[in-house]
Amino acid sequence: MSQKVCMFVWNHFTNDARVLRECTALSEAGYEVDLFCIHDPRDASLPRYEERNERFKVYRLKRYPVLLELMQKIYRYSLQNKLFGAFFLLVWGLLIYMAPIVFSILTVLAVLLLKTNLKVLWVRGSLILGLIIKGFQKNYDIYHSNDLNTLPQGYICSKWRLKRKKLIYDSHEVQTSRTGYESPIYGKMEGFLVKRIDEMIVENHTRAAYNEELYGFYPHVVHNYPFKQTSNNEGKLNLHEILGIPREEKILLYQGGIQTGRGLDKLIQAAPLFNEGVLVLIGDGKIKKELQAKIQEMKLEDKVKFLPKVPLAELPKYTRNAYLGFQVLNNVCFNHYSASSNKLFEYMMSGVPVVACNFPEIKKVVAEEKTGITVDSHNYEEIANAVNKLMKNPALRETYSQNSIAARFKYNWEEEKQEFLTVYNNVS
Repeated sequence: MSQKVCMFVWNHFTNDARVLRECTALSEAGYEVDLFCIHDPRDASLPRYEERNERFKVYRLKRYPVLLELMQKIYRYSLQNKLFGAFFLLVWGLLIYMAPIVFSILTVLAVLLLKTNLKVLWVRGSLILGLIIKGFQKNYDIYHSNDLNTLPQGYICSKWRLKRKKLIYDSHEVQTSRTGYESPIYGKMEGFLVKRIDEMIVENHTRAAYNEELYGFYPHVVHNYPFKQTSNNEGKLNLHEILGIPREEKILLYQGGIQTGRGLDKLIQAAPLFNEGVLVLIGDGKIKKELQAKIQEMKLEDKVKFLPKVPLAELPKYTRNAYLGFQVLNNVCFNHYSASSNKLFEYMMSGVPVVACNFPEIKKVVAEEKTGITVDSHNYEEIANAVNKLMKNPALRETYSQNSIAARFKYNWEEEKQEFLTVYNNVS
């Protein structure tokens, strides 16, 4: 009888390549996998339930509590329709007059929940509770928490029971040193919970050594390599046509989150120094509008172009247009400094040379496989010099491209997934 796996992830599961690969590998190995994630109410086409194959099912939890959605709809409609708003206030006033204590308390609570951070706590709390409820609904054998934000759910579901189940903690990031996780509470939470897991997975050996210093054990290393691409799946979209870029111009590509610490401000500073080529950024994120405003200010609209995030399965068709790809993380936290970076290997799969930061895991791959140039990612002039070097030397660029194509037979999920399945063999 196949073992049942309950996996948690705190996202919409639309572009999470690592979780997709892991769930697929488990289902192919005979495990029955239920993945619980969060629905995106802004995406009407996103299903609440998916059956990826007969052993891999995806369940998306409703993001907002029903009561909160109702309150928000009433509030917005009242602002748009003054007559309805006046009628609603009249009715509510009568209710307060009839039961002053009860409805006065409800009024204060409604204002607090709609206008303060309590709304965030309500939404997150209901999602956490929802994931825990889902985790107890079936008799699962193994629980798998992706990142710290689902580890409490996995711990409660696996250990708060008479017959304890196995718990795997898959930490995609360095939870104690990453952007947005500055509070010491995250480190304390992980330190408490990590003593109660059965196995832990991290992305590379630099992070495994860091974990050993913190907690006294060396976790399993499962690298974030993409599926291997072959000559059978080399479709390509015409980015020049999509973005209105002259055919002779070279595309200098960044794909990924438009977030702080990714070195994107340095890329824009470097863009005027590029001897040729157009910088194209594919993705979405918090600082996208800020960067677009900076481009307008610098009058770089012809030199820098944006595209929104594209589905993961379609991304290689965009990547293959690139003359070179960027991965220029900044050293703003240990999480960035220690990254292996899925983007690095996505470029490799498409035979695209890189201009990359000189952090240990990234530099090791680029230097050993000779797939591009590493730079000080905080220095925009050094980034520009590397780009111009590849522009002036098409033969060197071609060498790096061929090396990338050769390296994809080494840095791919088909090879790496055996390391992942070994973790499950240890707990099964």
